[in-house]
Amino acid sequence: MSLGTRYNGQGDQTPGGSSAVLDVADRIRQAIETVIEGKPEVVRMALTVLLAEGHLLIEDIPGVGKTMLAKALGRAVDCSVQRVQFTPDLLPADITGVSVYHQERHEFEFNPGPVFANIVLGDEINRASPKTQSALLECMEEMQVSVDGETRPLERPFMVVATQNPADMEGTYPLPEAQRDRFMARISVGYPTAQAELDMIDTHSARSPLDDLAPVATAADVRTMVDHVRTVHVAPGVRRYAVDLVTATRTSSALRLGASPRATLHLVRAARAYAALEGRSYVVPDDIQALAVPVLAHRLLPSAEAQMGRRSPESVIAGIVSRLPIPTPR
Repeated sequence: MSLGTRYNGQGDQTPGGSSAVLDVADRIRQAIETVIEGKPEVVRMALTVLLAEGHLLIEDIPGVGKTMLAKALGRAVDCSVQRVQFTPDLLPADITGVSVYHQERHEFEFNPGPVFANIVLGDEINRASPKTQSALLECMEEMQVSVDGETRPLERPFMVVATQNPADMEGTYPLPEAQRDRFMARISVGYPTAQAELDMIDTHSARSPLDDLAPVATAADVRTMVDHVRTVHVAPGVRRYAVDLVTATRTSSALRLGASPRATLHLVRAARAYAALEGRSYVVPDDIQALAVPVLAHRLLPSAEAQMGRRSPESVIAGIVSRLPIPTPR
């Protein structure tokens, strides 16, 4: 299916500004792929979430490169990066910061936590308690942190890249629904191909490829790209298609918790970024379909019957996408 030019709201080609966006995005992609080999779709999804001003959840078994992907994204962009290793004894103040009283000055001084960075790498986020996980709720949604009655804004771009092991592994706490809903997308890295694993033996044995990864873009470049993504056109029919898709998850008998209105906003924002990375100034239904599973699946809870039938949220969404009528251009 190719509905590209028919859904261009203005009937023209991609504006000249897109070429600069694609150039910077391609440099970031190539830099990350020097570290993460053989996973172009995973890298593309990470870039999509970055340009859509969202947050990314990377869920997979240990040892497949979740943290490496997050680190590579942080190093490819010349901006402030902070890493938080989530452990059971981590406290909320260890993330947001704390006010310390100085006796000689007789005043409190705020020591900012690692959340005050452009890219925050949360490693194994589901090993911390739900109370500590909730410390990220405000900053992920509102780009601000409230401590001791004072609200402090966060600098753009701001992105949380969190990794987690599957919930059935030992020593993990399931992420609360409110926390999962704030992540724009969830992806899995998966096992590498045999050739990629052979190449990895050569490139990773002597030293880490991260040591040779230099920044290829700045925070200002990312802000410019984000501003361009916001101008990508979404036709009324495509908007309605996104709403119908999300609404279908709320009425499906296979789900006891459907997607929220925030999920609709995230789906459209991600589709804008996805289209921009394709060099288009407009969103097509293909973009919505490609993003439906990574953007929606982690927010859904299957019904008891679906669990007994071993139906996953991913399969339910795939079924909804296959049944939902595609909007026709007017």
